[in-house]
Amino acid sequence: MENQPLVSLIIPVKNEGHHIKNTIESAFSIKTNCNFEIIVVDDNSQDGCCSFLDNNPNKKIKMIKTKDLGIAKARNAGSEHANGEFFIFCDAHLFFEDYWIERLIEPIRSGVANATNPGIKDVKQTQTIGFGYTWDERLIPRWNTERKNMPYPSPLLAGGCLAISREVFEDIDGFEKGFKVWGRDDEEISLKLWLFGYKCYIVPDVIIRHVFRIGTPYPLDWSHIHYNFLRLAYLHFNEERINKCKNRIKSRHKARIIEELMKSDILKRRDLYIKRRKYDETWYMNEFKIPF
Repeated sequence: MENQPLVSLIIPVKNEGHHIKNTIESAFSIKTNCNFEIIVVDDNSQDGCCSFLDNNPNKKIKMIKTKDLGIAKARNAGSEHANGEFFIFCDAHLFFEDYWIERLIEPIRSGVANATNPGIKDVKQTQTIGFGYTWDERLIPRWNTERKNMPYPSPLLAGGCLAISREVFEDIDGFEKGFKVWGRDDEEISLKLWLFGYKCYIVPDVIIRHVFRIGTPYPLDWSHIHYNFLRLAYLHFNEERINKCKNRIKSRHKARIIEELMKSDILKRRDLYIKRRKYDETWYMNEFKIPF
């Protein structure tokens, strides 16, 4: 592990059952030359899924407990307790392969990329592999399934296994702090990275197996997802695209969601981002051929 940086695997957890134990065991069972630690963020699980860590003797594992922060804020909380030069944000239902850590961060260390994703394979459908995301004409995320030989740009990275340097993560102020529960967090950070002048890449020779579940193991309200969607729009889009996003929401709670959003820090944060960014979202849409 000489000359290898410390890497922090940051894993938010919410009622994960046996999956979190499987994920941690997988992380320690594979071969690696990297020095790594694991930060488990137990965001008020009610199923006792993290109880096996209560008296954990492994100094490479640190568990922190939070109170219903939601996925984006839980990831940020984990980063605050991490010591690594690089962060890899992981879902709590993954299986890893040998030397995945060093291969995933190599393009970041070499300056080719600033954030990376592996290929992500469904544990039950081994022929299906997603290599990052893109948006369709309605801003619905779609997996990219084309595999290339070398690391290559992706408009969107999946937050379930996202590597980034501490320096860049802190420079962009992490995951969006105003998001609720779940939804659009990985899309927003990917967009923010690109607009701020950073590069998101796929590392196609690293494949992670992911447990894709039907539904979530915690209550999820569509109003939270709509709120996050509009917050993303207000942070990064022009007025025309914001209105298109508003029109996409058919919820009877839309007026309340917009009112709540306007009472938040959204306009102040939008102004900060517009002053900070290197590119606007029109450049991004054109660059990645997103018809929105």
